[in-house]
Formats: sequence, structure tokens, C-alpha cells
Amino acid sequence: MNDFHILSTLGTGTFGRVRLVKHRSDGSDTEPLALKCLKKSAIIKLKQIDHVKSEKKVLAIIDHPFIVNLKGYFQTPSHIYMLLDYACGGELFTLLRREGRFANDVALFFASEILLAFDYLHGMDIAYRDLKPENLLIDKEGHVKITDFGFAKVVKDKTYTLCGTPEYLAPEIIQSKGHNKNVDWWALGVLVFEMLAGYPPFYDDNPMGIYQKIMDGYYEFPPHIEPKARDLVKSFLCADRSLRLGFARNGAEEVKAHKWFRGVDWRMVMSRGINPPWVPKIRNLVDTQYFDRYAESQESHTMPTEDQQRHFVDF
Repeated sequence: MNDFHILSTLGTGTFGRVRLVKHRSDGSDTEPLALKCLKKSAIIKLKQIDHVKSEKKVLAIIDHPFIVNLKGYFQTPSHIYMLLDYACGGELFTLLRREGRFANDVALFFASEILLAFDYLHGMDIAYRDLKPENLLIDKEGHVKITDFGFAKVVKDKTYTLCGTPEYLAPEIIQSKGHNKNVDWWALGVLVFEMLAGYPPFYDDNPMGIYQKIMDGYYEFPPHIEPKARDLVKSFLCADRSLRLGFARNGAEEVKAHKWFRGVDWRMVMSRGINPPWVPKIRNLVDTQYFDRYAESQESHTMPTEDQQRHFVDF
């Protein structure tokens, strides 16, 4: 930690916080990084050791223009640290709430970049499993960066962990029937609906009510959503996985061929050559205006016992 200047806090969570940092050897024109600081004592208490290890394992093997990439990691007796890309535009969630809802071409822009990231991850048998507007950051040029890989996992066949955000869970996760990377296509359907409508398709005041609506498969489109987008969402929100868009072996290619994406130049998308609908107006490279303000505090350094430390030997 002595190698870094700590500039501000970008976010806080159950296990610790994410800080904006610069390496002491970097010049003033060097881009800062996001440092995820996780308390080992909290990870152990909440039985999240496997999730944290899986997050680091997945991030260590991936590199993609639409993913917050891992730059390095280290640990101290009390904490685990992951050094990541800094996306200064904040969360897509914030932009969506500010706009109310997105126009069709804006939703298409973001969905196209997420689709290419899923194509890449699924090609490595990685299920992301936590798509939602809060986990989509916007970089300084206006492009998507998927973040928070705490639920990501290499899944060759099936996995049974109940994880994710209630509004975005596929039926097979709720039913504990075993699921795979196809749950990401369901979640993309929920996201496209939310971007176009301004609210998710399945909503209730409590999680059990949300789960019931997902299992019933009942939702209504607002009248302004165009037919091609409706068809895409319906094709994703299909409880029968064998009928769900993206189920085929080359799932992403099947999704790209859908009529809503007709006319998309995928090479241009991959090269970040499509003009984003919104670009953050930053004052400098360490600008954090698109993030909430947090009171700065020192990390508590509760030490795990020697027996507990063994969980992190192979981190």
C-alpha cells in the first residue's frame, strides 16, 4: 500500500471499499486506477472465501475492452487488494436514473458492447451471473466496462449456487435446478427491458414477490417499446432454456443475428469505433464527480487468526 497515493473513495461495500489511487512512481499525466480493498475478517465471517478467490481467478485470465481489467493483486495480513481499471463515468445505473429511460439506439449501443463481452467470457466457459446497471461502468470515452466479478465462475456443465440480484435472476437459478452461462442471456433481456422502460420487467416490494413474478413469466411492455426490441426481450426471457435466445452452441452469434441488432457493425463495436451516446465531462484524470461522495476512513485492520490465514495462502 505504501506504493500508492490514495486519492478518494469510489464505493463501499460489505467487505471494504474501492479507492482511487495512483502509483507513486507515475507522472501527473498517468491514468489512476481503482483499488478494491477487501477485509479478510469480513470475507471469512460471511463465508465468501470461494467467491473472492473465484473473482480473482477469473479476472486474472481475462482481458477485454468492455471489462474492468485486473492490473495486479496483493495481500497483507488483514486485507486482499485488487488493482483495476478506473472508469470515471460512474455507473450506467446513475445515467439511466438521470435520463429516466434510454432511446432505442442508446440501449442498442450499450447492449452491443455487453454482448461482445459475454461472447468473450462464454467462449472461456465463464458465466458472469451478476448483470445489472450498477455493475456497468462508463469509461472516460463513454464505453461500457463490466465490473464486479464476485459471482463469475468457470462453468463447464452446471452450477447450483443461488447468486445474483433478485430482479435479474433466471428461473433456473431460483429453482436451484442447476444453471450455466445461459443465465447471462436472460439477464441481458432484463437489462434491455430496463434500459428501454426505465424499470425492470419483474418488480415487487420484496424478493419473494419478484421470484413469483419471474416464475409466472408475467410482465408488460410499455407502449413506446418498438416491436423488434419486444421480440428480443421475449426471446431472452424464456423459461425453457432450450428455447431461449443464446442457447445454441454459438450463442452470441445467434443473438447477434436477431433483427434488433440488424445493421450493427460488430468490428466497429469491438474496436470502440461507434460514437457513444454520452461521454463524461471530466475536469482531469482523477475526477470523481460521477461517483457518490463517501467519508474517508482508515481501514480497520482486524487480523484473521493463523488458522484463518491459511484460506488465503493460495490467493
